[in-house]
Amino acid sequence: MPPKRKGPLQLVQREVDEIKKQVDSLVKDVESGNGYTEEAFRRCQELQMSAEKTQRTLIKLTKADELAPVGNYDQRKQEEERRLQDILERVTTLSLELSPAGPSTAAGDASKEDSDDDDKDEDDDEDSSDEDTDDDDEVENQAVKTPSQMYTALSDFKGEQEGDLSVQRGEILKIIRKTADGWWLAQDTKGNTGLVPKTYLKIGSGVDDDDDEKDEDDDDENDDEESEEEEDGEELADDQEKQSSHSNWSTVKKALSGLDATDVLSALGAIPAGFGTSHLTKLLEEEGQTYRGSHYVQPELSQSQLSFSDLFLDPDTGRVRPRQVQTCLCFSLWSCRMIPTPGVGVQVLSRHIRLCAFDKTQVLSNIHTVRATYNSKSPKTWSFSPRMTGILPSLLDGDCFLRCNSAHPNLGILFELGVTFIRNSTGDRGNLSCGWAYLKLTDDSGNPLPNRTYELTLNSGSPFEAEVPMEIAATRGSPASVFQQMLQARRLPKLIIKLKSANSRTRTQLSILPDTLLHSLSCVHLLALHRQLLADTLLMDRSTMQNADLICSPILSTFPVLFDQPDLLDALRSAWLEAETSMSRAQKRDLPYLKQEFVKVYMSSVYFLLHSPSLPPHRLADPPSEEQRARVLFSTLDALKQSQHTSGTSGGLEVFVDPEHQHHAFDITELTFDLLNMAR
Repeated sequence: MPPKRKGPLQLVQREVDEIKKQVDSLVKDVESGNGYTEEAFRRCQELQMSAEKTQRTLIKLTKADELAPVGNYDQRKQEEERRLQDILERVTTLSLELSPAGPSTAAGDASKEDSDDDDKDEDDDEDSSDEDTDDDDEVENQAVKTPSQMYTALSDFKGEQEGDLSVQRGEILKIIRKTADGWWLAQDTKGNTGLVPKTYLKIGSGVDDDDDEKDEDDDDENDDEESEEEEDGEELADDQEKQSSHSNWSTVKKALSGLDATDVLSALGAIPAGFGTSHLTKLLEEEGQTYRGSHYVQPELSQSQLSFSDLFLDPDTGRVRPRQVQTCLCFSLWSCRMIPTPGVGVQVLSRHIRLCAFDKTQVLSNIHTVRATYNSKSPKTWSFSPRMTGILPSLLDGDCFLRCNSAHPNLGILFELGVTFIRNSTGDRGNLSCGWAYLKLTDDSGNPLPNRTYELTLNSGSPFEAEVPMEIAATRGSPASVFQQMLQARRLPKLIIKLKSANSRTRTQLSILPDTLLHSLSCVHLLALHRQLLADTLLMDRSTMQNADLICSPILSTFPVLFDQPDLLDALRSAWLEAETSMSRAQKRDLPYLKQEFVKVYMSSVYFLLHSPSLPPHRLADPPSEEQRARVLFSTLDALKQSQHTSGTSGGLEVFVDPEHQHHAFDITELTFDLLNMAR
């Protein structure tokens, strides 16, 4: 009977056991004095590299890599990670004890080679072949102390583990040993030694700034003028050294400026395979208002710029005229399954999906964000639209709608799963993409997709490139049976959504919205009222259609801001729902009355909150800011309700002159609607 094959985790456990035995043997030899220092130091370096290699292999392992089911897999893996971490700490401490006081052999050889090259250049330029042995020894001694072994810290570095050396920007360090893994053994001016990343260091004894470079160039010119008898070869060597130093520092500075928390975690192996840069988050941050909902709720001007292309009034009813678009549908985000979790040392602040209309080449609508709910008992499952008491926050609402007037044959919806995280050791924030999926809204014949549930397999990489399915949970090798293929398919990360139909009232409200918009279904009635007020103001109240003067309308000027602050949008929904409960059926059908009440509710709730000095700026996935904003919103709305009940009014402008409530000074931009700047 052939021997039973061992799984990857078991092989790593054996490697850790072997490394631990070698470390124990090395420590025993060092304590007994059996091995000489150089040999022990070499063994220590080899063990350190072997442990780091095993650690990288262990981090990449997943439960799906095992050939057979393994009980308590995560716990066993964490135990091996702790064992490896303890071994690395022991090896690092031992390496510091065994390291020589001066430069290592490799560093000395490098310095000697540099000095030999300098001597050769001096011989060629000066033809000074008659130097005696004492002069040669003096040159070699100077070469060991050349600035090539003195480095300057580019930025502050705080040691995270035992054996690291904390340094500050501009501090001069002496490099004792250089290693291939990028962690160099350095000594500061106080005599402290430890490991420092080489990316934090610059060769030389000063940080290059533009002013410093200019001053150094001026000083060099003055020195050249005063010492005209210096050799031409030395001047040429100095110039070349300066150019090389400046070029190297520019490269390092460019590399450092391009790094973010995501790149650092990728290098450390703390990000699962398939994770990467969040491209939709990048668009939101870099393109400003272009991909935000506040941009798409504004009216769109026609080609002549003298009228509107998506906003019209029905002359018979006075209501906004419905417009049919190429695509108008409703869908629900159901759940996400088998989504890997980030590695240790990372705290997840938000799990969310960013979605938009997409034709495989460009984004065609605003980018909408829906936050997922997370249960620690099922860490790889994301859920949406949980059953909650009261009004479901729009940020958690998985019921969405899409209106898009594009006739592109590849029109679909792009879903990008993402997390916002904070690195525990440094406090750096970042955004990660956990994969993306694309649902084409028509079949091969061009017919709309039927209303049913769809399971979408997540892809890695960029959505603007070819689809590459995430094989995170796939087993190694080709499956041997149909059963194994079924198991492999169940382990793939997937997004489940459901296309559905809307009722007649919702379809009527959707028909008067902008031609292109993607948002939560729970906000459709608010959007419809805003659209009606927009049409009244722009199409009926203006003296002529060519008049582009400022329009006094606080609602039109501030309503788009709510789309970038979901908690304020929820506050408006809550206030309007309370106002609707006190209306009769006839009043709910009376459009002029609804518009009048909507203005009162808006001005006495969210408009007041929007300019409250106690409300901190909105920031997504920032728990302290979100909690403080929630407290301010709740307390302010409750106080406004109490004042309204006391005064006996259903809302109005009295709150702005109430001395009990603070308010920012009024500004012309918050009171007026600028048609030329706001319209698309």
